[in-house]
Amino acid sequence: MLELKDVDTAYGSVPMLRGLTLSVRPGELVCLLGPNGAGKTTTFMAVCGVVRALRGAVEVMGKDIGRLGTENLAALGVGLVPEGRRLFPGLTVIENLRLGYDAVSGRGPNFETQLDKMSNLFPRIRERLRQVAGTLSGGEQAMVALARALIGEPKFVVMDEPSLGLSPKLISEYFEITQEIHRRGTTILLIEQNAEMGLGIADRGYVLVKGKVAQEGDAKELLSSKAAKSLYL
Repeated sequence: MLELKDVDTAYGSVPMLRGLTLSVRPGELVCLLGPNGAGKTTTFMAVCGVVRALRGAVEVMGKDIGRLGTENLAALGVGLVPEGRRLFPGLTVIENLRLGYDAVSGRGPNFETQLDKMSNLFPRIRERLRQVAGTLSGGEQAMVALARALIGEPKFVVMDEPSLGLSPKLISEYFEITQEIHRRGTTILLIEQNAEMGLGIADRGYVLVKGKVAQEGDAKELLSSKAAKSLYL
């Protein structure tokens, strides 16, 4: 689903990713961890094609994102959940969801059917469909952002720091939903700071430090690894 091959990126003259290599295979839930400034969001932006690789390649479903272009990702079957939710705050919940659906229109069930699926998966959304997105709580916005990514039935979802700013109870609820989405067959790259929660539901994990993979392996092994904890902390 995803391959980063020896990728370098920079913001101006400041290097960010340094020879980053990682992969996500079909059906996997892979967790990418790292402290602040490690390059996690830059990795997300590289996968989106917003940040271009100076060296190496970023391939999504076998296609070079540099040639593909960000605007074609949704039609390819990729759902994106950016850090900070990135909803359209002046639009209603249903309008935000419609935008997610329209990005891949022409494929799969109609909007009403998909909206009903999202309402069942996220019961809070059903009560807020006509509410302006900017007036929702942080937890409700997080659910809408994920629903917007899922409503087009993507094969692969990339999530950047979804637990950021959520209460412990909402974090648990969010990760339960993420786990359920994975059980239903969606491949996921979860970019997180919450190591316990992220690795707790993942198949494999990577620890990113200063733009490089410092450690990788089975999620449960990483969760219990003193070396991984030392790198992360």
